[in-house]
Amino acid sequence: MPILKSAIKKLKADRRREQENSRYKQAYKSAVKQARAKTTKAALTKAFRALDRAAKKKIIHKNKASRLKSRLSKLYT
Repeated sequence: MPILKSAIKKLKADRRREQENSRYKQAYKSAVKQARAKTTKAALTKAFRALDRAAKKKIIHKNKASRLKSRLSKLYT
């Protein structure tokens, strides 16, 4: 465990950030999974929003989000 006060604060912030990041990561993964299972317009839109949000928050790279969106679009058409 950290001893310095600033290190304790950093640890708390890191844990909070880790939970937030995992929430966004789980959201985009489940949305993509649902969009692959049933290729409807609503599922596709939900997946796109989740991917864009994850890319904006720098959970995933913007090119990865773009690649996943492209692959989902191919399934929809």
